[in-house]
Amino acid sequence: MNNLAFLLLLQFAFALDTGLELTQSSPLAHSQSKQKSEEAVAANLIFKSTDGGQTWQDISAGLPANLREEGIQRDGFVEKDRELYIRTGNEIYRSQPNSTAPYWQREFFSGIFNSIGSAKTGRLAEADGVLLATNQKGIIRSTDAGETWDLVISEGGVGITVERIKGGFAAITYNTESETRRVRTSYDGGKTWQPIDAGLPASLSIASIVQVGEDLFCGHPTGIFRSSDQGKTWQLIFPAIEDKVFNLSVSDNVIYAIPRSGGC
Repeated sequence: MNNLAFLLLLQFAFALDTGLELTQSSPLAHSQSKQKSEEAVAANLIFKSTDGGQTWQDISAGLPANLREEGIQRDGFVEKDRELYIRTGNEIYRSQPNSTAPYWQREFFSGIFNSIGSAKTGRLAEADGVLLATNQKGIIRSTDAGETWDLVISEGGVGITVERIKGGFAAITYNTESETRRVRTSYDGGKTWQPIDAGLPASLSIASIVQVGEDLFCGHPTGIFRSSDQGKTWQLIFPAIEDKVFNLSVSDNVIYAIPRSGGC
C-alpha cells in the first residue's frame, strides 16, 4: 500500500512538473508575455544619430506607451547640460544621452522650457550680430538686437523655422502660390536667399533643416534627407514612420529626430 501511494505521488509530481514546463515554454504564453512587454514600452518617439545620419537608434525605451498617441509637443524638446528633456501633454521626462542604456525619468518642473525652450526650436537664430526670426509674413531680420526688423523672405505664408548653419542661415517658409514649403539658405547674413529644395519632393509639411559637419539634413514627409553639397542634391537616409514627419534638432554633432503628425 505504501509502495502504491509512493508511485502515485511520483506520477503526480511528474505531471505537475511537465505541466509547468509546457506552460513556461508554450509559444502562446511566450507571445502573450512578449506582447504585454512591448505594450508597456513606447517606441518610435525619438531617435538619435551619432554618425552623421548613417545609423539611427530608437531611444524611446523607458517612456510610457501611451505617449505614442499623445506625441511630443511642438517646442517640446530641449537639450541642456548634456541632458534631454521632452514635454508631452502635462508631463515632462528627462534623460541622460550618454547613459549606457536609454532611460527616461518623469519630472515635475517645467521651468527648463520656459527659459530656453523657444530658443532651441530653431525659430530664432543669431550669428555675428544678425538676428533672424520667423513671423506670420515669413522671415524677418534685425541688426540692432531686435529694435527694428526687415522682412527678408515673404511669399504670402508664414515662416516655419530658421536655423544657423556653417557660414550662414537656413530657413523654411510657406509659399501660398505653390502651396508648398520652401527651403533656402543665406551666406551673406540673411540679406539674400537661395532655394535648395529642387532635389526634394514638393510638400506642404517639410518640418526642419539642420546641419552637422558639412552635411545638411531635412525633416520631410518622406523621411530624413541628407545633402553633402549644400542642397544641390538630396538623398533619403531614413524613411518616414507611418504618416509622421521628423522634426530634427542637433546638439554636439548628435542629431535627434522626433516624428510628429503633420511635422512642426
